[in-house]
Amino acid sequence: MTRIVIIGGVAGGASAAARARRMSESASIVMFERGDYVSFANCGLPYHIGGDIESRDALLLQTPQSFKQRFNVEVRVRSNVEAINPTEQTVTVRNLDTNECYQQPYDKLLLSPGAKSVPPPIEGLSSNRTFTLRTIPDMDQIQALIDRDKPSHATVLGGGFIGLEAAEALRQRGIEVALVEFGKQVMANVDAEMASPLHQELRDHGVDLRLATALTAVADNGDSLTLTLSNGTSLNTELLILATGVKPETELAKQAGIALGPTGGIQVNSRMETSVANIFAAGDAVEHVDLVTGQAALIPLAGPANRQGRIAADNMLGGDKHYQATQGTSVCRVFGLTIAATGSSEKALLKAKRPFEKIYVHPMNHAGYFPGASAVSLKLLFNPDDGTILGAQAVGKDGIDKRIDVLAMAIRANLSVFDLEEQELCYAPPYGSAKDVVNLAGFVAANYLRGESDICQVEDVLAPSPEQVILDVRNPPELANVGTIDHAINIPLDSLRQRLDELDPTKEYLVSCMVGLRAHVATRLLLNSGFKAKNMTGGYKTYQMVKAARAVAP
Repeated sequence: MTRIVIIGGVAGGASAAARARRMSESASIVMFERGDYVSFANCGLPYHIGGDIESRDALLLQTPQSFKQRFNVEVRVRSNVEAINPTEQTVTVRNLDTNECYQQPYDKLLLSPGAKSVPPPIEGLSSNRTFTLRTIPDMDQIQALIDRDKPSHATVLGGGFIGLEAAEALRQRGIEVALVEFGKQVMANVDAEMASPLHQELRDHGVDLRLATALTAVADNGDSLTLTLSNGTSLNTELLILATGVKPETELAKQAGIALGPTGGIQVNSRMETSVANIFAAGDAVEHVDLVTGQAALIPLAGPANRQGRIAADNMLGGDKHYQATQGTSVCRVFGLTIAATGSSEKALLKAKRPFEKIYVHPMNHAGYFPGASAVSLKLLFNPDDGTILGAQAVGKDGIDKRIDVLAMAIRANLSVFDLEEQELCYAPPYGSAKDVVNLAGFVAANYLRGESDICQVEDVLAPSPEQVILDVRNPPELANVGTIDHAINIPLDSLRQRLDELDPTKEYLVSCMVGLRAHVATRLLLNSGFKAKNMTGGYKTYQMVKAARAVAP
């Protein structure tokens, strides 16, 4: 009989416990959780606060009783594992209700302690009006304050997943919200220009967005808090939610002599084994290998945690399963917009010193003639040598998740932009187009790699050389209604063929339209007529996104 001990529940630990029982009826499985809840939907916490998920019980996926009844797993909540003794293969456990300490032996041990919130080092954050949002008790305390005090104003510190979801939830409760973010953008896992539409969406829904701003001091006034910000302003608020990020829980691992990786997470091999024999680890506490760059990374996501727990369970029982790295596929709703990403971002590729090229497309999510069509803004990053897909990001009202899911599969399968041209995806007017968003991204990237249409970026248009001319082929009413590109000349596409004599054959033309389609036609016309030309990928819409991202005050 194999004695399995699991430290920590939720995604990694609970998945491992259930999988281990399915693989072995004879194994002894004991799971320790220092909190009151062993398996809950922590990703759903903000949505219960906002009212999307009405029942609190819907967030409780398993209880100690249900684990025992269905899986014959002994779950001990309010039990804190204080030490691991690898030589004796025991753990020291403290019962938080009785304060009793005892030893629990194991043959195989799984560490799944997760990650913990990282509050900034600011005095005053111990106020009973300041909360994190990681656990059921966190959510309950926030709900209790809202129900009791009916606050008119709340502040969220941090613009990542939890921060954005918390801001939306509080607005749905009718509370005025300020969102304070130290960086120049929300959603730091995507590139700045792709996050810029979220900034306007937040403001359109009444969120007081403070970018490039830090919280420097907190004063507790009893029934409110005064927040001092780095730009010299202050906020008076009645509720503060800290969503400033997390770091791996590694205290037990360090005590047991388990090696940590360069990112500070628990170092594991592909079998989820740590550096200490018979001890495995999974979930937010472990250091991942980035699928695209091959570098060490911390990627606290539920999907990887679940898969790692399953793999660890199999291997603890004699299997030989291997985890195949993490690509960071993620999605977030921000009021009426959805943003999603997979693989590497541009900034991650730059940091890793990986060569890449990028293109943008902005087609409709489904057939434009069918009511309700909305734009999908998609950024595709790929290897400039062979077209291998390195990453993708998309933002829009609808159809975002399914495009990123397709591209996540493409990255995992090591496909190229040439493969995207050939993908046969669902089409009916309410759902897509005959040339899907994914196909169009493949067309644009493949045209570039084949040399059929050279591209330039917004960065090139913002700083052209003396030998370059910016040519905008939109129609004059568009320029008047939407906006212009600095220093561009305007010749509408339908007049371009007749007006070629106005162009200088010694210059290189950087061609733009609204989203890049007409500019592609114009670029081909110019190239076929003996001119030098490049299409600004993504057109004026990308130009707007980049300019908006650059306009954020330092």
